[in-house]
Amino acid sequence: MKLLTQGGRVVAAALVLSLALTGCGTDEPAAPAAAPSESAPPVVKPYNGTRPTNVKIPKIGAESSLVTVAVGKDGKMSVPSAKNPMQAAWYRLSPVPGDVGPSILLGHVDGNKQPGIFYKLKDVNPGDEVLVERSDGKNLKFVVEKKDQVPKDQFPEEAVYGNTDKPQLRLITCGGVFDKEEHSYQDNIIVYANLVA
Repeated sequence: MKLLTQGGRVVAAALVLSLALTGCGTDEPAAPAAAPSESAPPVVKPYNGTRPTNVKIPKIGAESSLVTVAVGKDGKMSVPSAKNPMQAAWYRLSPVPGDVGPSILLGHVDGNKQPGIFYKLKDVNPGDEVLVERSDGKNLKFVVEKKDQVPKDQFPEEAVYGNTDKPQLRLITCGGVFDKEEHSYQDNIIVYANLVA
């Protein structure tokens, strides 16, 4: 991935892809991804060594270690294998949770004939907590501000990836109806949360 320096910080050059272009689970083969959007907003901050290590959402009983993912050679955002659907991931070209900007965490809704780590993400509501541990020993608490379910072809790139002036999380998975022809869910579930402690 080509990096450009802009205003004293490094940002990725227009290759951020929405989760609408990637798989979110199921045991079906993934549909081919569309070409990257030229209007996709740049990533806020590159990976600097500190990373999130664990995410927990008490309301839905979800807890997972976090693996790091980026963009593969095929231009698509990588996701954990659907063979291990309980594994969540952090998109390492987004800010580290707790740093200013929108940190992206993603997980499968299902896979390998079982529910995924974000199977119940649709049940999260404003006011619910999301807890994140980091490799530097910090334990952070985020509170959900809102939740959206949007068709994949209307993925809100600016709202999800756009710069923010405070530390925020975006939790993303698939949702809605499963389209057997496309081998993909029709929607994305997106949870927006703010750092409170």
